[in-house]
Amino acid sequence: MDDVIIGRVLTASTLGFHIIFATIGVGMPLVFMVLEFLGLRKKDDKYLTMARRIAKGYTVTVAVGVVTGTIIGLQLSLIWPEFMQFGGQIIALPLFMETFAFFFEAIFLGIFLYTWDRFRNPWHHWLLNIPIVVGSTLSAVFITTVNSFMNTPAGFDLVDDVFVNVDPLAAMFNPSSYVRIFHVVVTAYTTAAFIIASIAAFKLLRSKHKEDREYHKKALRVMMVIGLIAAAMSALAGDLSAKFLHENQPEKLAAMEWHFETEDNADLVLFGMLDEETQEVSYEIRVPSALSFLAGSSFDTEVTGLNDIPEDERPPLIIHYFFDTMVFFGMFGLSVAIIYHIAKFTRFNEHHPALLYLYVLTGPLSVAAIESGWFLAELGRQPWILRGYMRVSEAVTNAEGLGITLIAFVMLYIVLGATCVYVLLRMFQNKSVHADHLEMYGDKDRGGLLP
Repeated sequence: MDDVIIGRVLTASTLGFHIIFATIGVGMPLVFMVLEFLGLRKKDDKYLTMARRIAKGYTVTVAVGVVTGTIIGLQLSLIWPEFMQFGGQIIALPLFMETFAFFFEAIFLGIFLYTWDRFRNPWHHWLLNIPIVVGSTLSAVFITTVNSFMNTPAGFDLVDDVFVNVDPLAAMFNPSSYVRIFHVVVTAYTTAAFIIASIAAFKLLRSKHKEDREYHKKALRVMMVIGLIAAAMSALAGDLSAKFLHENQPEKLAAMEWHFETEDNADLVLFGMLDEETQEVSYEIRVPSALSFLAGSSFDTEVTGLNDIPEDERPPLIIHYFFDTMVFFGMFGLSVAIIYHIAKFTRFNEHHPALLYLYVLTGPLSVAAIESGWFLAELGRQPWILRGYMRVSEAVTNAEGLGITLIAFVMLYIVLGATCVYVLLRMFQNKSVHADHLEMYGDKDRGGLLP
């Protein structure tokens, strides 16, 4: 297999595995921050139990995320040395700041975990959530600016293949940074909320005890509120992203939509099958003029077609399927959250088993949407590793042994993933929610939430 392909597969496997834990790492602190706030505000021990247990499980995912995040940093230098030599001086600042943000979060997370019930005023413990949320969010912000720089390079002049007049801040806050940061952060919050909602709905389907069900219902209610708000913001982020791509990366937008001819009143193409030779699409769903509207808020917006893009600069057209998957699963979560609230405020039972099965799907499908979105983002930049300046084929290492390295890392990720799942299951199977509740608050209540 070609070294470029192996390098891409190796990096993709690392990013694909890491993004799950990175997303949880960004989104979950907001979840237990809200739950602890509700527990203190309402004087409800159930919410405090939820917050404490979710935070304990969160530490396991953080540990795995640290490992895979470190691997990504090493792979940038080892697999793509030409890129790091070419642009490493520019992305060094956000990479350093991302590390700083993580340690900032980790320090306060350790204090947070070991100081439950240690403050005379419990609100002082809640305040520890703030640096954790800030640190986790900033970590996502800084690493996203690195990825954005690869898509829309800025902050330098290129003279004789050497970067001069480097402005690290301009490079970090390049044209695509703001849109991508917003998209990454709000989808992380969405995914975290729906993961907990899935667990709560699953437990509601299985639990028969009244006290247990009250816990699960409270968790589901809070998560559906967070999920609704975050999913609506994610839809807004998607709209802003489409408009940005139209102006700055038209080849990616055209490939996402199998849009070949430059025209106004361009149709939005969903699903379907493509014959690349004839450029004919079959079995698709077309929304008339919708692509033009997404691109420029007007049906008359002219959308650039792939036929006006040099053939050797076109992204792989498979990204259309990743786009469809991301949008469909993202809209599924938003729709389910809306259905939950409609049912809640009408006579219909929002905990009806049929709806609970829908809620269970929101977590896994949100994770699938995250994965699809990142594959869309990375494949959509091809064939560039640094758009307009360096191709992927020019950046790969000349060292041998990439094939063995790929096998080794895939095995590592299988072991890490299995270990993470095993530890989380054992962590909560060996000690019930009821036991945690009694340990924290005595025999005030008999119930349980997660998992």
